[in-house]
Amino acid sequence: MISLIQKYLIPGIVFQSVVIGGGYGTGRELAEFFLGHGALGSVLAMIVSALAWSLVLAVAFEFSRITKSYNYRAFFQALLGKLWWSFEVIYLLIALLVLAVLGSAAGEMVADMTGAPTYLGSVMLLLAISALAYFGSKVIERAMTFWSLVLFLAYGGLALWTILAFGSDISRVMSSSEVVGTWPLSGIRYAAYNLVALAAVFFVLPRLETRKEAVMSGIFAGFIGIVPGLLVLFAMLSQYPEIQSAPVPITSLLKALNVVWFGVVFQIILFGTFIETGAGIIHSINERVKDSFLEKGWTFNHYSRLTIAVVILFLALFLATTFGIIALIAKGYGLLSYAFIAVVILPLLSVGLFKICTVQQSTKV
Repeated sequence: MISLIQKYLIPGIVFQSVVIGGGYGTGRELAEFFLGHGALGSVLAMIVSALAWSLVLAVAFEFSRITKSYNYRAFFQALLGKLWWSFEVIYLLIALLVLAVLGSAAGEMVADMTGAPTYLGSVMLLLAISALAYFGSKVIERAMTFWSLVLFLAYGGLALWTILAFGSDISRVMSSSEVVGTWPLSGIRYAAYNLVALAAVFFVLPRLETRKEAVMSGIFAGFIGIVPGLLVLFAMLSQYPEIQSAPVPITSLLKALNVVWFGVVFQIILFGTFIETGAGIIHSINERVKDSFLEKGWTFNHYSRLTIAVVILFLALFLATTFGIIALIAKGYGLLSYAFIAVVILPLLSVGLFKICTVQQSTKV
């Protein structure tokens, strides 16, 4: 039973843990990519995102298995050859962007709850991520697994409470069956930039032994990744369309519920989610650097992990305090989503699939 969970569910849980902070933890991302398409259009676009994730992750997990590529440098060297560095450039840019969004959102949340300066929440978040990054793979995997269970309960509770309080408003909005604009493209773009989380999943993929395990694990991961987002979206529809302009829509939604204790508990859980997202991103970078260090015969220890984490996180803090969450999401995510389509999705669904279908394997199928 434990083996089945590790093979079929843990990759999806790790993927979701990294997606959630930069993908829908604040609600701002959902407002930016989906709510402009209307109530029904936003739901349809999220379903497109889930299907895109499942397809790409199924191919990626199997490609990782047959090439034994368990960090993003090895993976993209096998997929893109000499152009593998193009992924690293885009990945580092979007990693900084996601961490900046997390830092900005954490600052807004702590300031809203306590009246403290916004930079305090950002610094608290970045220090917590650094501490988790210091301990490495096993601690991060356990933390992500535990916190994902807490997260599902929290988001389920938020959706249920919102339905009980504003069910008639949600029904009214959904009954309009409003579908506006190119919602399939928004679903693809949203899925694309969130594939930054793929790089954070490689360290748990060595457990996948057969093609069936890899493909099924990838399919499950796509749907595990989207469920909390759908819960957030339905809750946000209770305040639609006004919630579209809120910097941190989740905070606005909690204020509308007007249940102080739940708002405090939920924001603490959300803060923890930001930590695990940041830790997953930093860990993927550390694993890539560790691989290079080992090739050169250099030592890579806990202090090396911490140093890399601190440098990257304080660069992200600078971006967060300089631009703010709305500008970061509206401009940064939009541009980089197209880069991920070009460098990740298209090569995987062409070169990757071709290699999977033609490679002569000595491993189990």
